[in-house]
Amino acid sequence: MKFKPKLSLVITDKIVSFRFFEALDTIARTRSQREAAKVLGISHAVLNRRIRETEDNLNIKIVITTAKGSEITDDGLKILKQYHYLMKRLSTHDKPVICGGYISAGLLEVLTVEFGLDALVYQTDDESALYLYDRGMVDILTLDDPVKAFMRDLDFIPLARDHLVLVSSSDEIIQDLSELEGKNFLEISGSAQRLAWNTLDNNEINYKIVKLLKSPYEALKMVKNSDNLYTFINNSLTSGCDLLKDDTNHLLTLVLFDQENEELNDLIEFIRGRGRKIIKELGFKNI
Repeated sequence: MKFKPKLSLVITDKIVSFRFFEALDTIARTRSQREAAKVLGISHAVLNRRIRETEDNLNIKIVITTAKGSEITDDGLKILKQYHYLMKRLSTHDKPVICGGYISAGLLEVLTVEFGLDALVYQTDDESALYLYDRGMVDILTLDDPVKAFMRDLDFIPLARDHLVLVSSSDEIIQDLSELEGKNFLEISGSAQRLAWNTLDNNEINYKIVKLLKSPYEALKMVKNSDNLYTFINNSLTSGCDLLKDDTNHLLTLVLFDQENEELNDLIEFIRGRGRKIIKELGFKNI
């Protein structure tokens, strides 16, 4: 089945039908109401009535007649601009859009290239990716922290496993949790770091989170340039101390928006098959 959106809007508490926007858009292109009526397959009288009824309803002038033909007023152009903006948001895109956490989306970007799929991939924090997913702007959602999928009861697909390593400027090897007492940490929002914090809390380790960041790359850079900062970052991204390897083992997941999309289903099958070798080579653990 093929779907095509038609958009009606509420403007200052008045419902304006998509038929008016189709008429206004056509008048803007043809600069003639008679020509626009022909393009739309309606009479000039019907077209004129649509315009006049909307003008009366909104109490503004939208179309004027000049020596050059029909022109859209400034108010009309403002309305038409908003209509075009919203239609772009609703229209389908030529390339699949993949958006998710920095780690999971980065992995999926490599897999799509190996599979031969031309896709748009955006790496961000989980919350931002979920925001776009909720608005239907994402074809595949990836999550660095699986708890987000469980909390929303999403029908997710396991992508790979990863764990967190402790990172500092000196790459020191910490033998016991007690050595983290009083240390300063950077927190990365939307990551699986909650597993590390829970472990430290359960062991009554006093630590301090001095800054909240969105990107693991930014956190890694800050830690490497400081003598007294620590953080936990995915093992697939960087080397570090495996002190909490077992405690922070977690799933990277993906959610397919349109489960009837053959192209994206083929990608999923590739990931489950030949893609497993690539996943392992990139430092992740297969499911």
